[in-house]
Amino acid sequence: MEKKVSVSVLVVVVVVLGVMVQGSMGFPCGSTFFSALVQLIPCRASVAPFSPIPPNDACCTALRVLGQPCLCVLVNGPPISGVDRSMAMQLPEKCNVNFGPCELVEEGRT
Repeated sequence: MEKKVSVSVLVVVVVVLGVMVQGSMGFPCGSTFFSALVQLIPCRASVAPFSPIPPNDACCTALRVLGQPCLCVLVNGPPISGVDRSMAMQLPEKCNVNFGPCELVEEGRT
């Protein structure tokens, strides 16, 4: 039951964030933010706070398809429930994907 509630909450968060950010044209991936979140669902276990679970093949494939600029938009975007940003930033290295590092945008800075 707890997993079902957890997945439902994640879907609601993804939909709400997607709607909020889709209207934003200031980000290079603004029009695909929702799609990017959906693509990275296979990575959820690997980016949960304190998770020892390495990314699986589906996660690494999704990351390669998504690309570095969109990953950085997600990492610097609004908080995503159940996602540790520092763990998300480690995905390229763990997946052996040659992405440059994302620069973290400080909170409260415009």
